[in-house]
Amino acid sequence: MYGVCGCCGALRPRYKRLVDNIFPEDPEDGLVKTNMEKLTFYALSAPEKLDRIGAYLSERLIRDVGRHRYGYVCIAMEALDQLLMACHCQSINLFVESFLKMVAKLLESEKPNLQILGTNSFVKFANIEEDTPSYHRSYDFFVSRFSEMCHSSHDDLEIKTKIRMSGIKGLQGVVRKTVNDELQANIWDPQHMDKIVPSLLFNLQHVEEAESHLDNHSLWEPKVFAIRCFKIIMYSIQPQHSHLVIQQLLSHLDANSRSAATVRAGIVEVLSEAAVIAATGSVGPTVLEMFNTLLRQLRLSIDYALTGSYDGAMSLGTKIIKEHEERMFQEAVIKTIGSFASTLPTYQRSEVILFIMSKVPLPSLHHPMETGRTGENRNRLTQIMLLKSLLQVSTGFQCNNMMSALPSNFLDRLLSTALMEDAEIRLFVLEILISFIDRHGNRHKFSTISTLSDISVLKLKVDKCSRQDTVFMKKHSQQLYRHIYLSCKEDTNIQKHYEALYGLLALISIELANEEVVVDLIRLVLAVQDVAQVNEENLPTYNRCALYALGAAYLNLISQLTTVPAFCQHIHEVIETRKKEAPYMLPEDVFVERPRLSQNLDGVVIDFLFRQSKISEVLGGSGYNSDRLCLPYIPQLTDEDRLSKRKSIGETISLQVEVESRNSPEKEERVPPEEITYETLKKAIVDSVAVEEQERERRRQVVEKFQKAPFEEIAAHCGARASLLQSKLNQIFEITIRPPPSPSGTITAAYGQPQNHSIPVYEMKFPDLCVY
Repeated sequence: MYGVCGCCGALRPRYKRLVDNIFPEDPEDGLVKTNMEKLTFYALSAPEKLDRIGAYLSERLIRDVGRHRYGYVCIAMEALDQLLMACHCQSINLFVESFLKMVAKLLESEKPNLQILGTNSFVKFANIEEDTPSYHRSYDFFVSRFSEMCHSSHDDLEIKTKIRMSGIKGLQGVVRKTVNDELQANIWDPQHMDKIVPSLLFNLQHVEEAESHLDNHSLWEPKVFAIRCFKIIMYSIQPQHSHLVIQQLLSHLDANSRSAATVRAGIVEVLSEAAVIAATGSVGPTVLEMFNTLLRQLRLSIDYALTGSYDGAMSLGTKIIKEHEERMFQEAVIKTIGSFASTLPTYQRSEVILFIMSKVPLPSLHHPMETGRTGENRNRLTQIMLLKSLLQVSTGFQCNNMMSALPSNFLDRLLSTALMEDAEIRLFVLEILISFIDRHGNRHKFSTISTLSDISVLKLKVDKCSRQDTVFMKKHSQQLYRHIYLSCKEDTNIQKHYEALYGLLALISIELANEEVVVDLIRLVLAVQDVAQVNEENLPTYNRCALYALGAAYLNLISQLTTVPAFCQHIHEVIETRKKEAPYMLPEDVFVERPRLSQNLDGVVIDFLFRQSKISEVLGGSGYNSDRLCLPYIPQLTDEDRLSKRKSIGETISLQVEVESRNSPEKEERVPPEEITYETLKKAIVDSVAVEEQERERRRQVVEKFQKAPFEEIAAHCGARASLLQSKLNQIFEITIRPPPSPSGTITAAYGQPQNHSIPVYEMKFPDLCVY
């Protein structure tokens, strides 16, 4: 018999003999490495035999499992692992089927060691990138079996822990393998997730009853638990596929848009953590989709808070919504927007900023705003929440080119909200501008308004203004100045507004200023001082003192930045005078918890004020444009500035270089004509030369103004002067007799079109620039 067996053994196929030779007589000796190398070489040389090798190894393993020869079982699995790692050919699919069949056999065993052995082999297989797709492979059994192992209840605690860990590793391998294979069933389908997620939660929460999904057991609400779960999932899959998890979470958030606010907040917190992990890989087109979903949820939450229900109407069966929980959900959404945006590259962050700004509703006189049950305005709440989101995204935003950071379409929409009646909205706009302009981390150094005698203690980071910044300021400086000026005149401003205005002025001076910008900023602040002094807006005492203090703090800063000794001396002298006689005009007495104010600001003496003539003189001697410094700052006003609350343009703008009376001509008292005497004639003859010189100088200044002043300022001045002149002419002509028609009966109108009716000369309107 033995001779016959030996004779027949020589006739067996070579692959079987090679497989048999890897098994030693004593299983404790382990795999015969030299023979394993021969088997591997044979499999690589004849890949068509690989499926037969796998089938034969499977046959031996099943036989050894049945005979409890576990040593040989381990050797067979080790051989399979090595063959899998070595062979990547088209025939590997059939070999994999045999491999998975053997792994399934081990997982079905009641022996913990065999279950762990099968799991380890499957994890190794999951890490292999296959060259060819698989069409008939299924992992349903492995999802079910690994999930069962996650719920192991073995009597031995150590063994139970090992089995559960193996189950988790197995699920991790299944997810990794199926996500990479487009031909496999979607692992995110409910039939799979209903097994995978509870298994992970079961091991995280350490409770024996957890047998279903996150929603059924309200496990979104603790947040920490759900975050742990999805962190495992995110770190278990390939980075390029992490956006799939994000999409599923976004879909789940939309599906639960009418769930309790605490549940939605939990989903958003998980989404925040998952998005940060995904951002380190590739998120692709998911970026704007994610922000769009979050902003939509923000709007829905605002509606829920205002109406008190999910369907917009209260009924007997309507679930009562807790407004404070909706507020917490809104804050969670805003935090998620900010945390995810902080991980994006600059170009994507810019797109997100423009996207959010496009969603901010702007006020319109033709579309009245809706109100909710609390009397709050739905559009107002939406504006606040979106501006909060924008502030989160802009915080820490670094962009060397301000033209790219603040493009015209974005800046126009942002500044249009800066003049709204709502003080909270105005504050958000100021803070957003500060976030964009602050590129060197100087913002926190101006959080407190003060008049430091030496600003070197602030350790400011100052760079020379770049060419791109200069272009930006030439294009947008007047727009920024106008909104700063008008923001200062708001009577609802509080300390935070003045702190933001001071920070904005300081950061513009550090980040974007050249000599021309410095001159304009000084003119702007001196104009703000005039607002407090004249008080045409009837501002409260606190606001007037705050404007005086704001001007003192800024001029103290800019004088030390310019390092012009005479300029610094003048500012220092005024501040010292105020400290002694008018401390209520300095920030140290105004911007405190209990401001110390003056009850009478109408009698402010000139020694308490910063004088434009003096500043122009000292800076002009150091090379600054003294002619421009002499000109009082007048903003370029538009319809959006709510001019009904302010004086008309004709009353506030003048083309003359000298400072005219602030009273409008209509309010001036009539002065009787001066009597002509010998003395008056003598004085006129003596002063005629001086008058001619003054007139010549005035004309020179006017010409120079039109040559050097910004176009926007010239246009505003000319338009106002023309309107004022036209008004006066109309008043005169109303009492005159209309002259007879022109003899020709025809005049030439604009663009050369003839008209057949006569127009009196006094009704002809001349070009604006012709009016001095």
